[in-house]
Amino acid sequence: MKSLFYGGTHPPQKKELCLKTPEPLAAPAILTIPLRQHIGAPCKPLVSVGDLVKAGQKIGDGEGLCVPVHTPVAGIVEDIKEMPYPGGGTVLSVIIRNNFTDVKDNTLTAHPEDTVFSAEELIRIVREAGITGMGGATFPTDVKIRSGIGKVDTLIANGCECEPYITADDLLLRERARDVLRGLRCIASVLEPKRIVIAVENNKKEAIAAVTEALSSFAGMVCLPVPTCYPQGAEKQLIMAVTGREVPSGGLPADAGCAVFNVATLAAVCRAVYEGKPLTERIVTVTGEAVREPKNVIAAIGTPFSALIEAAGGLTEDADKVISGGPMMGIAQNALDAPVTKGTNAVLCLSRKDNREVEHPVCIRCGKCLTVCPIRLQPLNMYLYAEAKNAEELQKLHLNDCIECGCCAYVCPAKLPLTARFKEGKRFLKEETKA
Repeated sequence: MKSLFYGGTHPPQKKELCLKTPEPLAAPAILTIPLRQHIGAPCKPLVSVGDLVKAGQKIGDGEGLCVPVHTPVAGIVEDIKEMPYPGGGTVLSVIIRNNFTDVKDNTLTAHPEDTVFSAEELIRIVREAGITGMGGATFPTDVKIRSGIGKVDTLIANGCECEPYITADDLLLRERARDVLRGLRCIASVLEPKRIVIAVENNKKEAIAAVTEALSSFAGMVCLPVPTCYPQGAEKQLIMAVTGREVPSGGLPADAGCAVFNVATLAAVCRAVYEGKPLTERIVTVTGEAVREPKNVIAAIGTPFSALIEAAGGLTEDADKVISGGPMMGIAQNALDAPVTKGTNAVLCLSRKDNREVEHPVCIRCGKCLTVCPIRLQPLNMYLYAEAKNAEELQKLHLNDCIECGCCAYVCPAKLPLTARFKEGKRFLKEETKA
């Protein structure tokens, strides 16, 4: 490792609450499957109300920056309508009543281990399996692979999982490191990098040991423990830590000669290629002080948060907030009927004593936000101009370079809602640009 990124912070890890082997969670009677689970254009439904569908069948697809969605279960399409989405608001969704027959769709093909793929063949398989970035960003994986061809000399598997509480990727590496490396090998065969790195924060000793042991069967790859610091798992910061290179403002990892893939995404690539399985389930960490039995579950896409919380023993009496994701970058939910999506890595349940909100926050000009911003931005000024809806100044301050990591909001003694305002400011800039 050449260097560590600028800024960052060290929130309490609290991962010890949930270090249990993921348990399969039975699919519920009703699943709500959003037709947009990725960055880009939403899918158009390929089914109609009343249709009989098979488990693994493609039920939505589109053109442009879009990947298909599949149903995890066999059943009947009960409705297609706008439904709550864990990222906020509503999304057109396919509602499926599970008939518990487990009749499978076999459109995707399982390939032998020694199959050699062309770039186009692998990209087609990854897209048809509906794979997106599963670390939370949900960028279409096929597009990321294509954009890196001929540009990448360093391929990085991101196993940092720096967000507090969440252990889904940690447990995946401990128990299925070989699947992650098989998926990584598939992508490496197309990108042909000079260096292949599996980056894991150095507080995950068991995961590092499991990866190191599995590497004996994979030539040309190395496991690199990196310092534990939030947001180590963010693409730009991880590239800096691993290579010493900086992704330019407004640029992509490929502009720094790198490609970064989350370890859960790589495991999904492995299942698509070697088992012929689309992305219809994932590991979700259900944790926090306000849930009775924190655990990791393997949940079907479309399972409501309420079912996950029930599987974890239910909420405690002092439960105050349920978040999709972690405490730094997650999104608070106003109901528990939002479904698990491809990007849902955790359901975090916090108690009243963990609530950081204040009614009338006032900046005390301490400057702490400046010292922790890993992009070296000016959080306070961005906050003020976002409040004032001043598009010109927000552009000058490079608001769109903000990765919304939440470091500034975490260290702010006044508890200003900095990250929330930056998200609003980005939406405002987007609207202004359209206008």
